[in-house]
Formats: sequence, structure tokens, C-alpha cells
Amino acid sequence: MDVIRKAPQHGWIEVVTGSMFSGKSEELIRRLRRAQIARQKVQIFKPLIDNRYSDDHIVSHSDMRIASQNVKTSDELVLRVEEETEVVGIDEGQFFDTNLPAACNTLANRGKRVIVAGLDQDYLGRPFEPMPQLLAIAEYITKTLAICVVCGDPANHTQRLVASSDRVLVGATGMYEARCRHCFDPSLATPK
Repeated sequence: MDVIRKAPQHGWIEVVTGSMFSGKSEELIRRLRRAQIARQKVQIFKPLIDNRYSDDHIVSHSDMRIASQNVKTSDELVLRVEEETEVVGIDEGQFFDTNLPAACNTLANRGKRVIVAGLDQDYLGRPFEPMPQLLAIAEYITKTLAICVVCGDPANHTQRLVASSDRVLVGATGMYEARCRHCFDPSLATPK
């Protein structure tokens, strides 16, 4: 009996995750630029809430940048992806709604290479949804580490330096810094 194999669809999900200042956006930009050099059709998205450095670019802390589109929801993102697009880049995945994993699955099932960068933990060291769900379904995962500003060890945590009980507080240098597990102190960010 002959076995009939399905034709490969070539879609998959890649996740780049870690703390702030660990190079997630740089790695995302690097992968997207390589796809562009290979003349693949690339579309890039970021959440509307992230306007720290630019409204129409993903910008890393080291000032690497690549043009992007802002979207309010993961459903809007799916609707904006054009049929001929081969690679979809998504930055700041943790700021998207809980439907992001389903949206990424939809795109991957359509044959798209989907690359998502985002924080895996919040300022208290808890899993930062929807990133854990994305990690569970991704074919490829890259965990980036920063350098602890206190002791120089590998840093896996984002230390919030200002007191606030808001889970999402968009900011960068001066509001956050990278810390290792031993120097990380979530109580610094809790209002007194």
C-alpha cells in the first residue's frame, strides 16, 4: 500500500522572549531583515500602546529600527496580513490580547512564518500572558538574556524602578532595568 504524503505548508511560529534590555527586538529585526534580503514579502506589526520611540517603526533600545504597522487587536492584525505575505513580524507580544496565540496559529496554518518578540514575565516575575500560551505552541523558541545591572550575572527579570500596581506601564531606561534572579526584588515596584 502506498502512503500519500501531504504537501508541506511551510508555516510556523517562532518566539523570541526574555527580559527587557535582552535584545528581543534586535533579534526580531535581524530575522525580518534577512527575510527582506531574501526577497520575501514581510509585514511587521506592533501594538498601538507601544509608542515609546516611534509610531511607525519597531525600535530597539540600541536604536535599530524597522518600519511597522500599529494594530489594536490580534484580530485586526490577522485581517491586515496580505495573501502574498510570507513572513509576519510581531513585536511586544505581551501587550496583545489573549487571542494572539490563536491569531498566530491562523497565520501559520495559512503558510506564514510568524515571528513574535515579547516579555515572558511581568514586573513581579509572573508569566506575562499571552506569551506563555505562545511559547507552548511555537515550533522555535529563543530565550534572550540581559546582563544584571547590579552584579553582572545573566539577567532574566525586568526590575521596575517606579512604584505602580499597573501591570502594563510602558517605559524604558529609568523605569526598568535588567536583573538576575538574586538581585531581582519585586517589592521595589509595589506602592507603599
